[in-house]
Amino acid sequence: MKPRLLTAYLIRDAGYYPVVTLTGPRQSGKTTLARAAFPSHQYLSLELIDQRRFAQEDPRGFLDGIKGPAILDEVQHVPDLMSYIQAAVDEDPAPGRFVLTGSQNFLLMGKVAQTLAGRCGILNLLPFSRAELEAQSQPSPDAPPALFDNSETRLDLWPTLHAGFYPRIHDQGIPPEVWLADYVQTYVERDVRSLSNIGDLNQFGRFLSLCAGRAAQLLNYSGLASDAGISVDTARRWISVLSTSFVLFLLPPHHRNFNKRVIKSPKLYFYDTGLLCHLLGIRQADQIPNHPLRGAIFENHVVAETAKAYLHHRRTPPIYFWRDSTGHEIDLLIEEAGDLYPVEIKSGQTVSAEMLHGLRWWTDLAGRPSTCAMLIHGGGERQTRQGISVRPWFGI
Repeated sequence: MKPRLLTAYLIRDAGYYPVVTLTGPRQSGKTTLARAAFPSHQYLSLELIDQRRFAQEDPRGFLDGIKGPAILDEVQHVPDLMSYIQAAVDEDPAPGRFVLTGSQNFLLMGKVAQTLAGRCGILNLLPFSRAELEAQSQPSPDAPPALFDNSETRLDLWPTLHAGFYPRIHDQGIPPEVWLADYVQTYVERDVRSLSNIGDLNQFGRFLSLCAGRAAQLLNYSGLASDAGISVDTARRWISVLSTSFVLFLLPPHHRNFNKRVIKSPKLYFYDTGLLCHLLGIRQADQIPNHPLRGAIFENHVVAETAKAYLHHRRTPPIYFWRDSTGHEIDLLIEEAGDLYPVEIKSGQTVSAEMLHGLRWWTDLAGRPSTCAMLIHGGGERQTRQGISVRPWFGI
Protein backbone atom coordinates (compact mmCIF):
# COMPACT_ATOMS: atom_id res chain seq x y z
CA MET A 1 0.00 0.00 0.00
CA LYS A 2 1.31 3.43 -0.94
CA PRO A 3 1.33 5.83 2.03
CA ARG A 4 -1.65 8.20 2.08
CA LEU A 5 -1.38 11.71 3.50
CA LEU A 6 -4.78 11.36 5.17
CA THR A 7 -3.65 8.45 7.37
CA ALA A 8 -2.27 10.59 10.19
CA TYR A 9 -5.44 12.70 10.30
CA LEU A 10 -7.69 9.64 10.29
CA ILE A 11 -5.83 8.14 13.25
CA ARG A 12 -5.77 11.50 15.03
CA ASP A 13 -9.51 12.05 14.64
CA ALA A 14 -10.25 8.54 15.90
CA GLY A 15 -8.68 9.72 19.14
CA TYR A 16 -11.10 12.67 19.25
CA TYR A 17 -14.45 11.23 18.17
CA PRO A 18 -16.38 8.00 18.83
CA VAL A 19 -17.11 7.87 15.07
CA VAL A 20 -14.97 8.84 12.09
CA THR A 21 -16.37 8.77 8.58
CA LEU A 22 -14.15 8.28 5.55
CA THR A 23 -15.87 9.11 2.30
CA GLY A 24 -14.85 9.70 -1.30
CA PRO A 25 -15.32 8.27 -4.80
CA ARG A 26 -15.45 4.56 -5.49
CA GLN A 27 -12.04 2.92 -5.77
CA SER A 28 -10.15 5.78 -4.13
CA GLY A 29 -8.67 3.43 -1.51
CA LYS A 30 -10.95 4.04 1.47
CA THR A 31 -11.22 0.42 2.61
CA THR A 32 -7.49 -0.17 2.18
CA LEU A 33 -6.67 2.95 4.19
CA ALA A 34 -9.15 2.20 6.99
CA ARG A 35 -7.93 -1.37 7.44
CA ALA A 36 -4.27 -0.33 7.35
CA ALA A 37 -4.83 2.49 9.85
CA PHE A 38 -6.85 0.32 12.26
CA PRO A 39 -5.60 -3.26 11.89
CA SER A 40 -7.07 -4.37 15.23
CA HIS A 41 -10.61 -3.16 14.42
CA GLN A 42 -13.22 -5.73 13.48
CA TYR A 43 -14.08 -5.38 9.80
CA LEU A 44 -17.64 -5.68 8.48
CA SER A 45 -18.64 -4.94 4.90
CA LEU A 46 -22.20 -3.86 4.19
CA GLU A 47 -21.51 -4.55 0.55
CA LEU A 48 -22.15 -8.21 1.45
CA ILE A 49 -25.82 -9.06 1.13
CA ASP A 50 -26.05 -11.09 4.35
CA GLN A 51 -24.38 -8.40 6.47
CA ARG A 52 -26.52 -5.72 4.85
CA ARG A 53 -29.77 -7.59 5.53
CA PHE A 54 -28.77 -8.23 9.13
CA ALA A 55 -28.06 -4.52 9.63
CA GLN A 56 -31.30 -3.51 7.91
CA GLU A 57 -33.60 -6.00 9.61
CA ASP A 58 -32.07 -6.02 13.10
CA PRO A 59 -29.80 -2.99 13.54
CA ARG A 60 -29.64 -3.34 17.32
CA GLY A 61 -28.68 -7.00 17.06
CA PHE A 62 -26.12 -6.17 14.38
CA LEU A 63 -24.42 -3.57 16.57
CA ASP A 64 -24.69 -5.72 19.72
CA GLY A 65 -22.74 -8.41 17.90
CA ILE A 66 -19.78 -6.09 17.41
CA LYS A 67 -17.26 -6.58 20.18
CA GLY A 68 -14.80 -3.74 20.41
CA PRO A 69 -14.04 -1.06 17.81
CA ALA A 70 -15.09 -1.79 14.24
CA ILE A 71 -14.82 -0.66 10.63
CA LEU A 72 -18.20 -0.60 8.87
CA ASP A 73 -17.52 -0.52 5.15
CA GLU A 74 -19.93 0.88 2.50
CA VAL A 75 -22.24 2.06 5.26
CA GLN A 76 -24.34 4.11 2.82
CA HIS A 77 -26.18 0.87 1.99
CA VAL A 78 -27.91 1.03 5.39
CA PRO A 79 -28.36 4.75 6.09
CA ASP A 80 -30.84 4.12 8.92
CA LEU A 81 -28.05 2.39 10.84
CA MET A 82 -26.69 5.86 11.67
CA SER A 83 -29.49 6.46 14.18
CA TYR A 84 -28.60 3.28 16.06
CA ILE A 85 -24.89 4.15 15.98
CA GLN A 86 -25.84 7.49 17.50
CA ALA A 87 -27.61 5.76 20.37
CA ALA A 88 -24.65 3.39 20.87
CA VAL A 89 -22.04 6.16 21.06
CA ASP A 90 -24.26 8.30 23.28
CA GLU A 91 -24.23 5.39 25.72
CA ASP A 92 -20.50 4.73 25.29
CA PRO A 93 -18.66 7.67 23.68
CA ALA A 94 -15.21 6.03 23.74
CA PRO A 95 -13.05 7.51 20.94
CA GLY A 96 -12.58 5.43 17.82
CA ARG A 97 -15.48 3.01 18.35
CA PHE A 98 -16.66 3.11 14.75
CA VAL A 99 -14.83 3.86 11.50
CA LEU A 100 -17.39 4.29 8.73
CA THR A 101 -16.57 4.27 5.03
CA GLY A 102 -18.84 5.08 2.13
CA SER A 103 -18.61 5.99 -1.53
CA GLN A 104 -21.85 7.86 -1.95
CA ASN A 105 -21.49 11.18 -0.22
CA PHE A 106 -25.01 12.11 -1.35
CA LEU A 107 -26.65 9.52 0.91
CA LEU A 108 -24.03 9.08 3.58
CA MET A 109 -23.40 12.67 4.60
CA GLY A 110 -27.11 13.50 4.93
CA LYS A 111 -27.52 10.84 7.59
CA VAL A 112 -24.25 11.80 9.29
CA ALA A 113 -25.37 15.44 9.48
CA GLN A 114 -28.74 14.48 10.89
CA THR A 115 -27.71 11.94 13.50
CA LEU A 116 -24.00 12.17 14.31
CA ALA A 117 -23.37 15.91 14.46
CA GLY A 118 -20.71 16.64 17.09
CA ARG A 119 -19.92 12.95 17.48
CA CYS A 120 -18.20 12.32 14.15
CA GLY A 121 -15.07 13.41 12.29
CA ILE A 122 -15.50 13.52 8.50
CA LEU A 123 -12.59 13.00 6.11
CA ASN A 124 -12.53 12.89 2.30
CA LEU A 125 -10.19 10.53 0.44
CA LEU A 126 -9.68 11.20 -3.26
CA PRO A 127 -7.56 9.18 -5.70
CA PHE A 128 -3.78 9.45 -5.32
CA SER A 129 -2.17 12.83 -5.58
CA ARG A 130 0.93 12.91 -7.74
CA ALA A 131 3.03 13.16 -4.58
CA GLU A 132 1.37 10.07 -3.10
CA LEU A 133 1.79 8.18 -6.37
CA GLU A 134 5.53 8.81 -6.19
CA ALA A 135 5.68 8.26 -2.40
CA GLN A 136 6.84 11.82 -1.83
CA SER A 137 6.03 13.98 1.16
CA GLN A 138 3.75 16.94 0.68
CA PRO A 139 3.92 19.95 2.99
CA SER A 140 0.96 21.28 4.88
CA PRO A 141 -0.87 23.85 2.75
CA ASP A 142 -0.56 26.56 5.41
CA ALA A 143 1.98 28.34 3.17
CA PRO A 144 0.60 28.04 -0.40
CA PRO A 145 3.88 28.68 -2.27
CA ALA A 146 5.43 25.66 -0.53
CA LEU A 147 2.76 23.43 -2.09
CA PHE A 148 4.33 23.94 -5.51
CA ASP A 149 7.96 23.50 -4.48
CA ASN A 150 8.66 19.86 -5.36
CA SER A 151 11.67 19.58 -7.63
CA GLU A 152 11.80 16.01 -8.91
CA THR A 153 9.71 13.35 -10.58
CA ARG A 154 10.16 10.06 -12.40
CA LEU A 155 6.91 10.52 -14.34
CA ASP A 156 6.15 11.94 -17.77
CA LEU A 157 3.45 14.58 -18.01
CA TRP A 158 0.98 13.32 -20.60
CA PRO A 159 1.06 9.60 -19.71
CA THR A 160 0.49 10.61 -16.08
CA LEU A 161 -2.52 12.78 -16.88
CA HIS A 162 -3.89 10.16 -19.28
CA ALA A 163 -3.69 7.36 -16.70
CA GLY A 164 -5.06 9.48 -13.88
CA PHE A 165 -4.66 8.62 -10.24
CA TYR A 166 -7.12 5.90 -9.26
CA PRO A 167 -5.11 3.41 -7.16
CA ARG A 168 -6.11 0.19 -8.93
CA ILE A 169 -4.73 1.37 -12.27
CA HIS A 170 -1.30 1.75 -10.69
CA ASP A 171 -1.38 -1.05 -8.11
CA GLN A 172 -2.66 -3.69 -10.54
CA GLY A 173 -1.09 -2.38 -13.73
CA ILE A 174 -4.45 -2.29 -15.54
CA PRO A 175 -4.43 -0.20 -18.74
CA PRO A 176 -6.35 2.99 -17.98
CA GLU A 177 -8.50 2.72 -21.10
CA VAL A 178 -9.71 -0.68 -19.85
CA TRP A 179 -10.23 0.15 -16.19
CA LEU A 180 -11.83 3.55 -16.73
CA ALA A 181 -14.35 2.16 -19.25
CA ASP A 182 -15.49 -0.36 -16.65
CA TYR A 183 -15.48 2.31 -13.94
CA VAL A 184 -17.76 4.63 -15.92
CA GLN A 185 -20.13 1.81 -16.76
CA THR A 186 -20.29 0.69 -13.14
CA TYR A 187 -20.76 4.24 -11.89
CA VAL A 188 -23.57 5.04 -14.33
CA GLU A 189 -25.37 1.72 -14.09
CA ARG A 190 -25.03 1.17 -10.36
CA ASP A 191 -24.30 4.28 -8.34
CA VAL A 192 -26.35 6.78 -10.31
CA ARG A 193 -29.46 4.66 -9.98
CA SER A 194 -29.21 4.80 -6.20
CA LEU A 195 -28.10 8.43 -6.00
CA SER A 196 -30.97 10.00 -7.89
CA ASN A 197 -34.08 9.19 -9.81
CA ILE A 198 -32.51 9.27 -13.27
CA GLY A 199 -34.67 7.58 -15.87
CA ASP A 200 -32.54 7.56 -19.03
CA LEU A 201 -29.03 6.36 -18.16
CA ASN A 202 -27.84 6.78 -21.75
CA GLN A 203 -28.84 10.42 -21.61
CA PHE A 204 -27.02 10.81 -18.31
CA GLY A 205 -23.92 9.22 -19.84
CA ARG A 206 -24.07 11.77 -22.67
CA PHE A 207 -24.46 14.52 -20.09
CA LEU A 208 -21.32 13.28 -18.33
CA SER A 209 -19.36 13.45 -21.59
CA LEU A 210 -20.67 16.96 -22.26
CA CYS A 211 -19.41 17.99 -18.82
CA ALA A 212 -15.97 16.67 -19.76
CA GLY A 213 -15.99 18.90 -22.83
CA ARG A 214 -16.53 21.87 -20.50
CA ALA A 215 -13.70 21.08 -18.06
CA ALA A 216 -11.85 24.19 -16.86
CA GLN A 217 -14.58 26.39 -18.38
CA LEU A 218 -17.33 28.55 -16.92
CA LEU A 219 -20.40 26.46 -16.18
CA ASN A 220 -23.37 27.63 -18.22
CA TYR A 221 -26.34 25.56 -17.09
CA SER A 222 -28.57 26.76 -19.91
CA GLY A 223 -26.09 25.85 -22.64
CA LEU A 224 -25.29 22.51 -21.04
CA ALA A 225 -28.97 21.67 -20.64
CA SER A 226 -29.70 22.61 -24.24
CA ASP A 227 -26.88 20.45 -25.60
CA ALA A 228 -27.99 17.51 -23.44
CA GLY A 229 -31.66 17.89 -24.32
CA ILE A 230 -32.79 18.32 -20.70
CA SER A 231 -34.21 21.10 -18.56
CA VAL A 232 -32.01 23.55 -16.68
CA ASP A 233 -33.34 22.18 -13.37
CA THR A 234 -32.36 18.66 -14.43
CA ALA A 235 -28.87 19.87 -15.41
CA ARG A 236 -28.45 21.45 -11.97
CA ARG A 237 -29.63 18.26 -10.27
CA TRP A 238 -27.29 16.07 -12.31
CA ILE A 239 -24.32 18.36 -11.64
CA SER A 240 -25.17 18.00 -7.95
CA VAL A 241 -25.16 14.21 -8.30
CA LEU A 242 -21.76 14.26 -10.02
CA SER A 243 -20.38 16.62 -7.39
CA THR A 244 -21.67 14.72 -4.37
CA SER A 245 -20.33 11.45 -5.76
CA PHE A 246 -16.86 13.01 -6.17
CA VAL A 247 -16.69 12.88 -9.96
CA LEU A 248 -16.40 16.62 -10.47
CA PHE A 249 -16.33 19.82 -8.47
CA LEU A 250 -17.15 23.46 -9.05
CA LEU A 251 -14.54 26.15 -8.48
CA PRO A 252 -16.23 29.35 -7.29
CA PRO A 253 -15.20 32.82 -8.44
CA HIS A 254 -13.48 34.96 -5.84
CA HIS A 255 -15.74 37.63 -4.45
CA ARG A 256 -13.24 40.50 -4.45
CA ASN A 257 -13.82 42.73 -7.44
CA PHE A 258 -11.15 45.48 -7.07
CA ASN A 259 -13.73 47.92 -8.46
CA LYS A 260 -14.20 45.68 -11.49
CA ARG A 261 -17.27 43.74 -12.52
CA VAL A 262 -16.40 40.09 -11.89
CA ILE A 263 -17.82 36.90 -13.31
CA LYS A 264 -20.16 35.09 -10.90
CA SER A 265 -20.47 31.65 -12.57
CA PRO A 266 -18.31 28.76 -11.25
CA LYS A 267 -15.86 26.75 -13.34
CA LEU A 268 -16.15 22.99 -13.71
CA TYR A 269 -13.33 20.51 -12.99
CA PHE A 270 -12.98 16.74 -12.67
CA TYR A 271 -11.20 15.24 -9.69
CA ASP A 272 -9.29 12.83 -11.96
CA THR A 273 -7.68 13.65 -15.31
CA GLY A 274 -7.68 9.99 -16.36
CA LEU A 275 -11.45 9.91 -16.11
CA LEU A 276 -11.63 13.27 -17.89
CA CYS A 277 -9.46 11.99 -20.77
CA HIS A 278 -11.55 8.84 -21.05
CA LEU A 279 -14.79 10.83 -21.29
CA LEU A 280 -13.19 13.02 -23.96
CA GLY A 281 -12.43 9.93 -26.04
CA ILE A 282 -8.66 10.18 -25.57
CA ARG A 283 -7.40 6.61 -25.64
CA GLN A 284 -3.64 7.20 -25.92
CA ALA A 285 -1.44 9.65 -24.02
CA ASP A 286 0.22 10.88 -27.21
CA GLN A 287 -3.14 12.25 -28.37
CA ILE A 288 -3.19 14.89 -25.63
CA PRO A 289 -0.45 17.30 -26.87
CA ASN A 290 -2.39 17.96 -30.09
CA HIS A 291 -5.86 17.81 -28.57
CA PRO A 292 -7.89 21.05 -28.66
CA LEU A 293 -8.52 20.70 -24.90
CA ARG A 294 -4.88 20.10 -23.99
CA GLY A 295 -4.73 23.36 -21.98
CA ALA A 296 -7.98 22.55 -20.17
CA ILE A 297 -6.75 19.04 -19.25
CA PHE A 298 -3.53 20.48 -17.86
CA GLU A 299 -5.34 23.21 -15.94
CA ASN A 300 -7.73 20.60 -14.56
CA HIS A 301 -4.74 18.60 -13.30
CA VAL A 302 -3.19 21.52 -11.40
CA VAL A 303 -6.48 22.67 -9.85
CA ALA A 304 -7.46 19.10 -8.85
CA GLU A 305 -4.02 18.47 -7.33
CA THR A 306 -4.38 21.66 -5.29
CA ALA A 307 -7.81 20.54 -4.07
CA LYS A 308 -6.38 17.12 -3.09
CA ALA A 309 -3.51 18.74 -1.21
CA TYR A 310 -5.99 20.51 1.05
CA LEU A 311 -8.49 17.69 1.41
CA HIS A 312 -5.80 15.13 2.20
CA HIS A 313 -4.50 17.49 4.88
CA ARG A 314 -8.02 17.52 6.37
CA ARG A 315 -8.82 21.05 5.18
CA THR A 316 -11.48 22.59 2.99
CA PRO A 317 -9.71 23.92 -0.13
CA PRO A 318 -9.71 27.76 -0.03
CA ILE A 319 -9.40 27.93 -3.80
CA TYR A 320 -11.11 30.14 -6.37
CA PHE A 321 -10.59 31.71 -9.76
CA TRP A 322 -10.86 35.38 -10.70
CA ARG A 323 -12.17 36.85 -13.94
CA ASP A 324 -13.59 40.25 -14.74
CA SER A 325 -15.97 41.28 -17.49
CA THR A 326 -13.13 42.52 -19.69
CA GLY A 327 -11.54 39.06 -19.90
CA HIS A 328 -8.72 39.40 -17.37
CA GLU A 329 -8.43 36.10 -15.50
CA ILE A 330 -6.41 34.30 -12.86
CA ASP A 331 -6.75 30.53 -13.25
CA LEU A 332 -6.37 29.73 -9.55
CA LEU A 333 -6.52 31.99 -6.53
CA ILE A 334 -5.61 30.58 -3.13
CA GLU A 335 -6.76 32.47 -0.05
CA GLU A 336 -4.79 31.73 3.09
CA ALA A 337 -4.83 33.71 6.35
CA GLY A 338 -6.35 36.69 4.59
CA ASP A 339 -3.72 36.78 1.84
CA LEU A 340 -4.29 35.94 -1.82
CA TYR A 341 -1.90 33.89 -3.95
CA PRO A 342 -2.56 33.98 -7.71
CA VAL A 343 -1.55 30.99 -9.84
CA GLU A 344 -1.39 31.03 -13.63
CA ILE A 345 -1.48 27.63 -15.37
CA LYS A 346 0.06 27.10 -18.81
CA SER A 347 0.54 23.74 -20.53
CA GLY A 348 3.46 24.96 -22.64
CA GLN A 349 6.87 23.52 -21.82
CA THR A 350 8.82 26.69 -22.69
CA VAL A 351 8.31 29.69 -20.42
CA SER A 352 7.81 33.01 -22.16
CA ALA A 353 7.43 36.52 -20.77
CA GLU A 354 3.91 36.62 -22.20
CA MET A 355 2.84 33.92 -19.73
CA LEU A 356 3.49 36.34 -16.88
CA HIS A 357 1.38 39.25 -18.15
CA GLY A 358 -1.82 38.20 -16.39
CA LEU A 359 -0.08 37.72 -13.07
CA ARG A 360 1.69 41.09 -13.29
CA TRP A 361 -1.61 42.81 -14.18
CA TRP A 362 -3.43 41.20 -11.26
CA THR A 363 -0.73 41.84 -8.64
CA ASP A 364 -0.64 45.51 -9.67
CA LEU A 365 -4.43 45.72 -9.45
CA ALA A 366 -4.62 43.92 -6.10
CA GLY A 367 -1.61 45.69 -4.58
CA ARG A 368 0.10 42.36 -3.89
CA PRO A 369 3.84 41.76 -4.33
CA SER A 370 4.93 39.73 -7.36
CA THR A 371 6.57 37.26 -4.97
CA CYS A 372 3.12 35.95 -4.02
CA ALA A 373 2.42 34.89 -7.60
CA MET A 374 3.20 31.55 -9.28
CA LEU A 375 3.27 30.24 -12.81
CA ILE A 376 2.83 26.47 -13.23
CA HIS A 377 3.86 25.19 -16.66
CA GLY A 378 4.12 21.91 -18.54
CA GLY A 379 7.90 21.80 -18.60
CA GLY A 380 10.54 20.99 -16.01
CA GLU A 381 12.15 24.38 -15.37
CA ARG A 382 12.26 26.11 -11.98
CA GLN A 383 13.11 29.79 -12.05
CA THR A 384 12.11 33.23 -10.83
CA ARG A 385 11.14 35.78 -13.47
CA GLN A 386 10.13 39.35 -12.73
CA GLY A 387 9.84 38.29 -9.09
CA ILE A 388 7.32 35.54 -9.96
CA SER A 389 8.00 31.89 -9.04
CA VAL A 390 7.94 29.64 -12.10
CA ARG A 391 7.38 26.00 -11.22
CA PRO A 392 7.09 22.76 -13.23
CA TRP A 393 3.93 20.67 -13.53
CA PHE A 394 5.24 18.24 -10.90
CA GLY A 395 5.84 21.06 -8.41
CA ILE A 396 2.65 19.99 -6.67
